[in-house]
Amino acid sequence: MERMGLARDIDLLLHLPLRYEDETRLQSIAALHDGQAAQVEGVVSECRVEARGRRQLVVWMSDDSGAELVLRFLNFYPSQQKTMAAGQRLRVRGEVRVGFHGREMVHPVVKAVAPGESLPQALTPVYPTTAALPQAYLRKAITAALQRTRLDEVLPPQALPPGLPTLADALHLLHQPPPRQPLEPLEDRSHPAWQRLKFEELLAQQLAQADAQRERALLRAPALPARSEAGPAGSLHARLLAGLPFALTAAQARVCAEIDADLARAHPMNRLLQGDVGSGKTVVAALAAARAIDAGWQCALMAPTEILAEQHFRKLVQWLEPLGLRVAWLTGSRKGKARQAMLDQVASGEAALVVGTHAVIQDDVVFARLALAIVDEQHRFGVAQRLALRAKLETQRLEPHLLMMSATPIPRTLAMTYFADLDLSTIDELPPGRTPVVTKVFADNRRADVIARIAEEAARGRQVYWVCPLIEDSAERAASQADADEASGKGRSAGRRQNPMLDLQNATETHALLSAALPGVMVGLLHGRMPAAEKAAVMSLFTGGQMSVLVATTVIEVGVDVPNASLMVIEHAERFGLSQLHQLRGRVGRGAVASVCVLMYTPPLSDTGKARLRAMAETTDGFEIARRDLEIRGPGEFLGARQSGDALLRFADLQQDSALLEWARRVAPRLWAEEPAAARAQVHRWLATKQEFLKA
Repeated sequence: MERMGLARDIDLLLHLPLRYEDETRLQSIAALHDGQAAQVEGVVSECRVEARGRRQLVVWMSDDSGAELVLRFLNFYPSQQKTMAAGQRLRVRGEVRVGFHGREMVHPVVKAVAPGESLPQALTPVYPTTAALPQAYLRKAITAALQRTRLDEVLPPQALPPGLPTLADALHLLHQPPPRQPLEPLEDRSHPAWQRLKFEELLAQQLAQADAQRERALLRAPALPARSEAGPAGSLHARLLAGLPFALTAAQARVCAEIDADLARAHPMNRLLQGDVGSGKTVVAALAAARAIDAGWQCALMAPTEILAEQHFRKLVQWLEPLGLRVAWLTGSRKGKARQAMLDQVASGEAALVVGTHAVIQDDVVFARLALAIVDEQHRFGVAQRLALRAKLETQRLEPHLLMMSATPIPRTLAMTYFADLDLSTIDELPPGRTPVVTKVFADNRRADVIARIAEEAARGRQVYWVCPLIEDSAERAASQADADEASGKGRSAGRRQNPMLDLQNATETHALLSAALPGVMVGLLHGRMPAAEKAAVMSLFTGGQMSVLVATTVIEVGVDVPNASLMVIEHAERFGLSQLHQLRGRVGRGAVASVCVLMYTPPLSDTGKARLRAMAETTDGFEIARRDLEIRGPGEFLGARQSGDALLRFADLQQDSALLEWARRVAPRLWAEEPAAARAQVHRWLATKQEFLKA
């Protein structure tokens, strides 16, 4: 129970049923019809083991209607023969089959009863559980918790939407629905009792987010006022802006102003910068870093992969080193003297800007004066990693400003819930000159046509990506999985079931295929298991234009910027999430050349796969893609590790319950202002073990 988070009585009360079984009514055997789920009571006339190909236990019983029902058990224990011996009265529940041998139930639920034994007075709940925690034990524990817990109303009446029951009444009804209670509103969660639970949960989440934001406002951060002098000796920010080979879009300028206003204040910025693929977030980050450096402080930029970090590093060096700024580079592959030299530059303050991967937050990285932490692709980092980055400033008990960036736009309902404690900036336009990417969906039997198109693109001097979801050979993967299954006590069939990608075309095979099919064309291979130096060499050839085709896994999902690339082929596109497909598509269309993204799939497609590919074909708008992704997959795709894998919303649905969410948003600030004790009690009741996740 503890492993399932059922430590307190309130945890048990909030562990709600998945569905219900109606054991409150009996039907006569004579009235049963084919396909019906029913409960009957009768007396056993015969019980015996038969051998019809395989041993099975067969029981004949009848009731007062005189009709007979056969119970058939293909798997059974000897003790069951005693329980269902001739003359025993049984209450059985299951699905009725009517066939050649009359009415029968296969593997029904069976209970021995005394004559006249009363029926349950409530529907029987079926709870989420594990094999080690039987339903009967869980029902007994929850019933006991209901009896001993006094659920006082924490919230004032005016805070509640009209027409909802008390919390105590709602929980009693959901755990013990009365006989003849319609099941549909309980199981689709539209019943007023469910609405009360959903509102309670949404309000607790809004209160916790508001509290985290208020607590953060009490912290102190370095104030970084803007310097406006232009010219060779002017501020780094002004010189960077003047030296850029392009003008900022109106959206970039607006977002920069929002960030500058935050940095000028003496409490920590906590801002999420979202913008579609290719909207120009890196230059906004560079200008924010220049603000911090102008004020005499340091800035750190952390990215989830070495390829993305290196892409940022190259751009920032290109923009900033001509202005006299030293940029440090820290990744896990940087070792020995080179790493120590970088660490010394960071510790002394000589390196005003530090770019890297998770290596930036290792214990031996000490900043002289860190004022701004920038986290790219924030959903790929966990709470602990962001907190570790913020802890790198130990001067005068100050916190650094935090700017998080995401190329996955956040749908409005998510912004109102999980990200309600963040200030949100949106770059909602692309730089001029970008050509829209045309998306085509092909079955994989058209592979030869796609390869012919690649040859045409290479002949024109253009470049091509081909993305695969796997690296290693399928047989090798199957063998390693089987070994792992055997070690963990599973059979080979279990291994196959748990490994749905065994049949996928892998990157190595595709590289060999394209190399043979495209003589005279340089085809490269890139995947996450290659040594860093080898990856860097391949990327250098591709970004430099010598390599025409790059076969890669999703390591190229973000950050790779090759304007000459005009074709993206995604193998087994149905296996990717929508936001990942959108990110991959964003690797082309980055220059003036007309670009195409080909989504190749293996039929037959699931409903989810069809919905994803249809969305990709119909729109290139990242915000629309995000909205559809939320519909298809729920919030996990957007949250990443923000809540450390523990969803704060168990009951509410962001699509269906928007009206309750709006009410909770309005009520939360008033409750903190007018009834702080009630607000604290509400948060503790719902989120006692999860509040720390809100603080990052």
